[in-house]
Amino acid sequence: MIILVVNAGSSSLKYQLINMDDESVIAKGNCDRIGIDGHIAHKTSDGRELNADCSFPTHTEAFMKLVETLTSGDAKVIDSMDEISAVGHRIVQGADIFDKSVIVTDEIIDKIDELRELAPVHNHAHALALRACKSVIPEGVPQVVVFDTAFHQTMPPKAYMFGLPYEDYEQLHVRKYGFHGTSHRFVSAALAEAMGKDIKDLKIVSCHLGNGSSITAVNGGKSVDTSMGFTPLDGVVMGTRSGAVDPSAVTFVADKHHFTPSEMSDYMNKKSGFLGVSGVGSDNRDITDAAAHGNERAKLVSDMLVYEIKKYIGSYAAAMNGLDAVLFTGGIGENAFDVRAQVCNDMEFFGIKLDNAVNDGLRGKLAKISAADSKVDVWVVPTNEELLIARDTLALISK
Repeated sequence: MIILVVNAGSSSLKYQLINMDDESVIAKGNCDRIGIDGHIAHKTSDGRELNADCSFPTHTEAFMKLVETLTSGDAKVIDSMDEISAVGHRIVQGADIFDKSVIVTDEIIDKIDELRELAPVHNHAHALALRACKSVIPEGVPQVVVFDTAFHQTMPPKAYMFGLPYEDYEQLHVRKYGFHGTSHRFVSAALAEAMGKDIKDLKIVSCHLGNGSSITAVNGGKSVDTSMGFTPLDGVVMGTRSGAVDPSAVTFVADKHHFTPSEMSDYMNKKSGFLGVSGVGSDNRDITDAAAHGNERAKLVSDMLVYEIKKYIGSYAAAMNGLDAVLFTGGIGENAFDVRAQVCNDMEFFGIKLDNAVNDGLRGKLAKISAADSKVDVWVVPTNEELLIARDTLALISK
């Protein structure tokens, strides 16, 4: 059985074609610069590639090019879209309406679009992609949507409520939603399997660290708290995002710069974080290199990131009344062994002790990196959101 997995952004459409018989990736690619000019980058499992400039006025044209690329030309991998059993889509924001993956209907698409105020960059683009996909794929091929926020719907009210008037929650749906849920769900389950334990018996802190980062407390396989909030801006310092900031600092800075609310949002989402503090860039590799060459601001932002991760691990251990494992995933979590080492340093009070010989140089591989006498397991667990989306899609259509 073959499933197409789609991750649509405001101006991009990433995809993977997965053979669910062995969960292998047949092909993957990205239709980029939708609404601007257009480009497709496509690669097959046997190494064939296609890179071409295209005209993508909307997501529909991008989907048509995706279909053409998969089914024709030198980089084709299937003869027709009839070979695809279903399409699975990643959706960023499902609010408190969607607590699980669902099969797509016109009503579901409308509801996703209605939530665009909560994720203006993503949800409208998701709706456009869903409608475009429906117009291109053969009739009768089901679509499934998998929500980043769904995994966090198990958080109790004491974790997701803000100290604002209750009417803002009732009328405006202002609350913590959390993000990266698809990744946190995948890696926590993969960790339990690697440890040979039932996830229901584990208390895990999952650290998804990348250009966007979030930390999640997973108790018995359920999210009970997470660092990102109403939007993905909250939590630890990130590539271009500020992370948590005193709201009064936000209004103060906005007033001094004469920013509109939209301009302040842009300032905190796109000009802050690693980039804003260091002045070097938003990529952790550039920050690490600059810090190694004596750049004090780069070193500062690295210290901030490590310090904030430590605080979340400690607070979530307290919230769960225990800790069995800490896992690192995402681009930084899987590859930046220096960040992992600094986070785990001086954490003996929590029973965390790293095996530096194993951790040093480890990149992108599933591995236990804690010392033999560490009371808490520490692991690197590569994430695979596309595979989880495909699995959810398969499970739903099989019913």
